[in-house]
Amino acid sequence: MADAADDIEKLYQYGERLNEAKDKTQNEEDYKGIIAAAKGSIKAKQLAAQLIPRFFKYFPQLQHSAVDAHLDLCEEEELGVRVQAIRGLPLFCKDTPEYVSKIVDILAQLLMAEENVERDAVQKALMSLLRQDVKASLTALFKHVASGVDEGTYENIREKVLNFIRDKVFPLKSELLKPQEQMERHITDLIKKSLQDVTGAEFKMFIDFLKSLSIFGDKAPPERIEELTETIEGQADLDAQFDVSDGDHIDRLLTCICLAIPFFMKGGSNSKFLIYVNKHIIPVLDKLPEDRKLDLLKNLAESSPYTAPQDSRQILPSIVQLLKKYMPRKKTEEMNFTYVECLLYTFHHLASKAPNATNSLCGYKIVTGQPSDRLGEDFSDYYKDFIERLTCVEELSRATMKKLTQGMDEHNKAMAVAVSDEAKERIKIQKQNATTGLRTCNNILAMTQPLHAKSPTFIGDKRINLSWKEATKSSKPSATTIAGGKRPATAVNGSNNNAAKKGRGAGGLQNQLMNRALEGISYGGRISGGRGRGRGRVWGGRGRGRGYR
Repeated sequence: MADAADDIEKLYQYGERLNEAKDKTQNEEDYKGIIAAAKGSIKAKQLAAQLIPRFFKYFPQLQHSAVDAHLDLCEEEELGVRVQAIRGLPLFCKDTPEYVSKIVDILAQLLMAEENVERDAVQKALMSLLRQDVKASLTALFKHVASGVDEGTYENIREKVLNFIRDKVFPLKSELLKPQEQMERHITDLIKKSLQDVTGAEFKMFIDFLKSLSIFGDKAPPERIEELTETIEGQADLDAQFDVSDGDHIDRLLTCICLAIPFFMKGGSNSKFLIYVNKHIIPVLDKLPEDRKLDLLKNLAESSPYTAPQDSRQILPSIVQLLKKYMPRKKTEEMNFTYVECLLYTFHHLASKAPNATNSLCGYKIVTGQPSDRLGEDFSDYYKDFIERLTCVEELSRATMKKLTQGMDEHNKAMAVAVSDEAKERIKIQKQNATTGLRTCNNILAMTQPLHAKSPTFIGDKRINLSWKEATKSSKPSATTIAGGKRPATAVNGSNNNAAKKGRGAGGLQNQLMNRALEGISYGGRISGGRGRGRGRVWGGRGRGRGYR
């Protein structure tokens, strides 16, 4: 005990002499004594953790040994010593900014701390350094995200760093990213370098953050919007040969199309996505699982308003063939209402860009004065077939609307007498599904009726609100995972939808309820994306191996 007290007394003496010295460099032995105290008693270690950073700048020749001694304190068994040492780490950089990257690297690894008070100290130390030198600090942090090293503990470090960036850095972007344009560009470049190896959830997180930056905001020039679109295209792996059995690639493609749609709205090009889908996926559409097929058709519909005329002309034949496949000619045949809604919406928007292309596809007589009008050829059989299918679709839609309306009355009566919360929730879901079904049928009728004319006018504006877009605003979405996160999903499927029979997740439950309640008319579905992380995870592998020093 006496020795410990002596050590503390010596430390106070070292500190006092250094405080009082005008030329502190003359007190090198005192600073060496402070460094040596890092191996003393617990109280000596706590005091050393305060003094080592305080006089660090005055002794360049001792900086290496000082940092090493302080890092030993960060690994001490005693929690109080570790916390004190962590709180002192930013002080190394106060007058020696060249140490920012090293200290941030150390703190990033200390994010693995299990004790809340210790982890809180690490996060506060990191925030202190971010405010001191945001560029160097971000660069050091992102090295843990982008670099490939050994597996194991360091994979968990990467996860902790990503969580810190998401929870602490992104929400304070307006405060931290200054000067704004310069630092927004810097973090954009760091993120783009990190996208070589990310999960679906990480990719979505990064894209959501990028589109929140002012350089990609509403006033961003077209080249900036195209930059983000190209970034998403790169992640979609559009150069890869498509394999219908590769669920990971399908998930990634669908997720990327969904993420890119807001940028299509701002002027980004959807050409590469649609050409890839048209060439590789539509020909094997029926080989896709039902949920992915539905997702693809939804994404096609949502992106169709932003298609260039030349792309519209190229893709229209495939869309018309799908329409003929899913629009029955007889009322006795079953129909998937959401498929038809998606395809009619896509058809209208593509045809509005290249109207005369429909002459040879549907038998219309649209005159543009171009050779591609093909008005001298007889396509009357195509017109007759198309109109028959439209008429059948309308009759099926009206009959379904009648059933759904009757069902709504029954649901209201059932809700009035329901007692248990479970029964009320079940009826609520049935009512939501019926409401979505009515939207779907209304949309179908709104889109089929203009198509009966020999020279129809195609709907190329936003007057049709897709049924699942409306439904997600007013109903509780079913939750489906996308690489560790959740995405809302509400859809309508026809009675022949196999996904309903599988009862997959929350959507499957809704399908089953609607089957029982509305004589086989089912509602459900999801938007899928990249899957969760693992060593064989969806978007690449990674290894990591780095020590504190």
